[in-house]
Amino acid sequence: MFKLWIDTAMLAAESQHVIALRLQKFACGGPDAHFEAHRMVAEKIVALAETAYAIATGANAEEIVHDFRRRVGANARRLAEG
Repeated sequence: MFKLWIDTAMLAAESQHVIALRLQKFACGGPDAHFEAHRMVAEKIVALAETAYAIATGANAEEIVHDFRRRVGANARRLAEG
């Protein structure tokens, strides 16, 4: 249970970092910002569908949080690069 709490807290912190990186990209404007906005919405739709499927097939909270941390980490790396 404590691990779930720590992982959830880390997810919150990592998500805030991705939000900051995206806001920087949006502030610069241009086609990159437009593409990022569309990508962000599409990612959220896919994440919702995949999470709903995972819950329906018996995934537990630790698995769901782990998957979200993987997604957020990938976004952080991608946004930090460029």
